[in-house]
Amino acid sequence: MKSVVITGSTRGIGLFMAKEFLKAGCNVTISGRHEQLTEEIKKELSGFKGRMIYVPCNVQDRNDIERLWKHSADQWGRVDIWINNAGQNSPYELCYNTESSYVDALVDTNIKGMIYGSQVAAKNMLAQGGGKICNMEGLGSNDMIQAKTILYGTSKRALTYFTKALAKELKGTSVIAIRLSPGMMLTDFITKTPDGDESPVLKDKRFISIFNTLADKPETVAKFFIPRILSSTKNDSHIVWLTNKKIMWRFMTSPLSKRKLI
Repeated sequence: MKSVVITGSTRGIGLFMAKEFLKAGCNVTISGRHEQLTEEIKKELSGFKGRMIYVPCNVQDRNDIERLWKHSADQWGRVDIWINNAGQNSPYELCYNTESSYVDALVDTNIKGMIYGSQVAAKNMLAQGGGKICNMEGLGSNDMIQAKTILYGTSKRALTYFTKALAKELKGTSVIAIRLSPGMMLTDFITKTPDGDESPVLKDKRFISIFNTLADKPETVAKFFIPRILSSTKNDSHIVWLTNKKIMWRFMTSPLSKRKLI
């Protein structure tokens, strides 16, 4: 039975991945910034008692990540899979009009938090004799540039570089590094600003058209990811949901499609 830790897993793709791992028979540590899980999530996961724990963790704090590892390893005996999923978006705004507080939060979470998580996981997995580190890509990972999202895109491009480089450093060891590419998903990252307000991107007709063509619900992507993560044994592997072939097919069939997520 594999044990899994997922940062930022109280909502969105992180929560749905946790559910799929539990369904697959794994032990799972869910984590997020709040002290406790909401009653709604507790109810949803009530059927997995004994195989799921919640550990509060702010990935901007390396000490918190160290505690997340220790608590999980103490509970499950080891950590087989560590997924750096916690993420922070920024306002849909030109970079030079974005306040420094948003820049700091994004860098501290998406870059530093991911690096801290990878460091802690790699060091402890090497000591325990093996494991998998998975980092979640996003807009910008493939060098695509979209105005008013370049801060987020920069952080994800850094994540891709770091994960590929980490795989090189882990070559020949019992630990592997994997990149997860989820494509476009209907989550709070799209519909909400960092402050919880409705995102202005929802008023952009061109964006909505593209989003409805290419995007998916996070539960769909999670179902695709989990069996592939569990079976993957190759270092520097890249698990991609929205492939180029799939993108081409969706655009070709979009006039006949009735896909509408937003």
